[in-house]
Amino acid sequence: MVTKRSLIKVYLLGIVTLGIYFIYWTVATKRELNSLGADIPTCWLMIIPIANIYWLYRYAKGFAEVLKNGESPLLYFLVFWLVSIIMPAIVQSELNKIAEGQSY
Repeated sequence: MVTKRSLIKVYLLGIVTLGIYFIYWTVATKRELNSLGADIPTCWLMIIPIANIYWLYRYAKGFAEVLKNGESPLLYFLVFWLVSIIMPAIVQSELNKIAEGQSY
């Protein structure tokens, strides 16, 4: 099940909670991507140096495979890593499309 979230709410909560909500959002969207068929490992890797780069690549790979029909995961990895502030907008907008298709 994919949850539809407001992009404004995601960013507002992320700013108000000083980034803690962004961590929660990442864990929640990782679960949703895995339920759609991605193979993203545990989020504990996010807090381990060097392993967090591997985890972000696997997140981007899962996102590209599930929601972008096999587009280059390397492109999304670079965007998510270098311009990480736009990552929630890209991922959540695609997940919202799926959520709208689920609601009847």
